[in-house]
Amino acid sequence: MSADRRRAGRGTRPASHRRRAGFRRRRPLLSLLLSAFLLVGVCAATGIAWEPRTVSDARARSGPGPADSPSGASGYGSAPATAGPATTGPGTTAPQSPGGPAPDPKPQGSGTDGGARPTGALPFDLPQPAALRSGAAGKKLVFAHYFTPYPLSLDNANADADYYTRNYLKPDGENGKHQRYGGLLRDRPLPVPPKAGDWELANLRQEVRTARAAGIDGFTLDLLSLSGKNLERCNLLMEAARSVDPAFKVMLMPDMTSLGTDDPAVLADLLAELGKAPAAHRLPDGRLVVSPFKAEEKSAAWWTRVMDVLKSRHGIRTAFVPLFLDFGAHSGEFESISYGFSEWGSRSYVGQESSTRDVRRAHAAGKIWMQPVSVQDARPNQGIYDEAGNTATLRTTWNRAIEDGADWVQLTTWNDYSEGSQFAPSLHNGHAYLDLSSYYLTRFKTGGWPKIVRDTLYLSSRTQFAAADPSGGQSLVMSLRGGSAAARDTVEVLSFLTGPASIRTAVGAAEDAHAAPAGVHSELLPLGPGTGSAAVVRDGRTGARVELGYRVDRTVEVQDLQYHAASSGRS
Repeated sequence: MSADRRRAGRGTRPASHRRRAGFRRRRPLLSLLLSAFLLVGVCAATGIAWEPRTVSDARARSGPGPADSPSGASGYGSAPATAGPATTGPGTTAPQSPGGPAPDPKPQGSGTDGGARPTGALPFDLPQPAALRSGAAGKKLVFAHYFTPYPLSLDNANADADYYTRNYLKPDGENGKHQRYGGLLRDRPLPVPPKAGDWELANLRQEVRTARAAGIDGFTLDLLSLSGKNLERCNLLMEAARSVDPAFKVMLMPDMTSLGTDDPAVLADLLAELGKAPAAHRLPDGRLVVSPFKAEEKSAAWWTRVMDVLKSRHGIRTAFVPLFLDFGAHSGEFESISYGFSEWGSRSYVGQESSTRDVRRAHAAGKIWMQPVSVQDARPNQGIYDEAGNTATLRTTWNRAIEDGADWVQLTTWNDYSEGSQFAPSLHNGHAYLDLSSYYLTRFKTGGWPKIVRDTLYLSSRTQFAAADPSGGQSLVMSLRGGSAAARDTVEVLSFLTGPASIRTAVGAAEDAHAAPAGVHSELLPLGPGTGSAAVVRDGRTGARVELGYRVDRTVEVQDLQYHAASSGRS
């Protein structure tokens, strides 16, 4: 999405935001990890507002384009001519059958890289989808914000030399256009092996399976453009959702910082076309849910014309759920035409109390409220970040949604790696943030905290100190956004224990231990050079153990202020 997105300042709450990001120094460890992930993927396959960004910035981050302009606005998202799949072998693109895309070859809830229900990976037993989608739990919906520029693969190439590795994770990638801020991204999706046939659809199916396995009800789909590669991915995602799980829904979210049209009929026609898909999210009464990002970009009268065209030209009734960057300033204008309200929210664990006021305001007006839940936000290309406090922002925003009585939740985001805000499984975080989210999601939907049945540890830290000065020629460095908590240098051990235990820790050469109670407990340790680990010790026996596989360095070439995370429940 475009820079404008997350960001208007609002009273006592920090301004709201939107996305984009870059890489840290390549090390032999990265290559080793990439190779390991590829090996696992192959084996599984065989068996298995804040400161706004500009529209041009959003489009420039929308994925690789033509070979002469890899991330240009025209055709962005398509793979460069030199990086396409080979004409033979596992990357070959086979023609589709006359009847369209083949049905999902894997049973619902299965698949590689998280597609299967994570039995044993979580500290609790995640309820079956039917239990999370029926009764009162089925009315509490959880969506994850899908950002089309960053699918699992951009070119169906091996991860050690694909577009992410060559161009987004390297300061000199894309002919050096991101060198000023050290590269576009700092993290990437977990690598997947090249696939035969319609690999883009296959990868989107995998993402749907992964989200579904975590308990997520659907995606909010960021509609960035009226044509081109990102719109193609929108249509493919609709098909992927339908083929994997007819109950997995996709909510249409036109991005008003990027779409670039002033004609209500043009947008109405786009929404109607996408709304034909069986996966498009509708209310039980048949109304199509439309939730525009930065709805205040257009007036309520303009949106009324969009809905009028949808009804008169296409026969579609609309449930309008505008998402604001400044809810307080605009909700009154939109109240008469809206089914519900939402906002983008802030990305630090402080200043979240105002969400209580907003939920109450929405409910007092008879509207549903979609609460933003986030994990962190760091944008090298904009030179800003928020202090997430390890997992404090994730836990705080989930608790606000639970305690304030939100009706729906939007995870912001599923996969915007340029803002460092991803919940989706990634190279640096594995499934840690998504697994943690499943715990809070279960409480949100069922009304009761799930029972902890397995000792599980989550370890998180940065790989550098917040004040580190990059030595690799990076001229634009990130600084804290207004309203954020102060920067901190900490390692967090988040324990989920079936009973009291001692947690033995190591941060570089510093070894220690602390007592942790049954249940959920957060312990902060000083950040230090080296690698970190933690283990559960009970009755003299060592149990669950986790190690963060990235070293902390005092001297760094590229600034990277995202938190890395790991779970003892996942290898």
